[in-house]
Amino acid sequence: MKAVIAIDSFKGSLSTWEAGNAIKEGILKIYPNAETVISPLADGGEGTAEVIVSATKGAMRTIAAHDPLGRKIMASYGITGKTAVIEMASASGITLISEKERDPLRTTTFGVGELIADAIRYGCREFIIGLGGSATNDGGIGMLSALGFEFLNQNGDQILFGAKGLKELSEIRTENRLPLLSECHFSVACDVKNSLCGKNGCSAVFALQKGGTKETIPLMDAWLSHYAKLTRTVNPNADENTEGCGAAGGLGFAFLSYLNAELRSGIELVMQATGLKEQIKAADIVITGEGRLDGSSCMGKAPSGVAKLAKTYGKPVIALAGCVTEEASALHQYGIDAFFPIIPSPCTLADAMDKTRAYRNLSRTTEQIFRLWRTAQGEQWGGAF
Repeated sequence: MKAVIAIDSFKGSLSTWEAGNAIKEGILKIYPNAETVISPLADGGEGTAEVIVSATKGAMRTIAAHDPLGRKIMASYGITGKTAVIEMASASGITLISEKERDPLRTTTFGVGELIADAIRYGCREFIIGLGGSATNDGGIGMLSALGFEFLNQNGDQILFGAKGLKELSEIRTENRLPLLSECHFSVACDVKNSLCGKNGCSAVFALQKGGTKETIPLMDAWLSHYAKLTRTVNPNADENTEGCGAAGGLGFAFLSYLNAELRSGIELVMQATGLKEQIKAADIVITGEGRLDGSSCMGKAPSGVAKLAKTYGKPVIALAGCVTEEASALHQYGIDAFFPIIPSPCTLADAMDKTRAYRNLSRTTEQIFRLWRTAQGEQWGGAF
C-alpha cells in the first residue's frame, strides 16, 4: 500500500513535516510495510518557501534588507534551481513590527524588491511569490522602486515610501528598471479576490488591521485610484479591477501591471512545485488536513486543493484536523471522502495545541482510521491483508 500524506501545518502546534510524521507513524502501526510519502504543504502564505525548498532539496538564502518601516533586518528566501521562492512577509510582513508601529501610511514593500533584486543577481529567472501577511498598503511602489522603477512628485523627486507617498505621485518612469526583469517570470500565490480600490479594495477591506483609520482609509483609496490611472500611462492594459489586485495592499496590482505576473492559487503553486501530482498518481490513499476544518477550508485552502487533485486520479481522500466545525461537511463536495477531528476528549485550547499531545493525538487517530481501512480492504479481498 502507498499512502501519500499532504497535510498543512497545525499553526501554533505542528509543522507540516511534524504532522506528516505523526500520520506516518499511525499508518505504520497497522501497515508496517506500507510506502508512506510525506509531501510538505502550504497554501502560499507563511512557510511556503521552506516547504518548497525542503521538498525540492533547495536552500534558503539570507540577506540584509529593509523591514516595513525601513529598518535593516536579515530576511530569507528560498532557491531551488533557477527559481526563487519569496514570501513578501519575510521583509514586509505585519509580524515584523509591533502593533503600535502599524501604520500603512508609512509601511513599505521596498524590502520585497530587495529580495527579488538579489535573486536576479544570484541567477534566478523564475519566481514564486507569496503575498500573505503584509503590513503594507503602498500599491507595491516600494517593491518597484527597489527594482529601478521611479515614482516622482511634481518636482521630479522620489516620493516618500508608504501609502502617503502616493498622495504626491505625479509621474512614473520605467527606463531605469533592472534590465534583467524582462527575462523573469513571476508566479504569484494569491487567493485574495479583492480589487485595488473601492468598497472591495485593499484599503477598505484590509487597511484597518494594518493600522489604518476611518479617516485615512478613504484617502488611501483615492490615492491608489490616482496611482492606477498613472500606471496606465506606462501600461495601457493595467486594470485595477482585476481580481487579486488588492492582495497585500496592492502588491498584486504592482506584479500584474509592472512585472507581467501570473496570479495563481497558492495551494496549486505549491503542489506543482513539490511534485505532488506524480506522487498522488501512484497512491492508494491520500491523507490531508490542517489545524481547523471549517467552511473556509473549501475556499482554495490546502485540504480542498489536495482533494481536488486526488480526485482527478480517482483516489480516496481522508482529512484530519485539530478542530472540525459543522460547515466542514461542505468539503465532501470538494473530494474529501471523510474527515476526523483528532481531539479524543474535552480539553483546553492550550492542551490541544501542545506539540507533544497534538502529535500523539494525530498518530492515534490515524491508527484507528487505518484499522478500519484494513478491515474494509480485508472484506473486499477475502481477508488478504
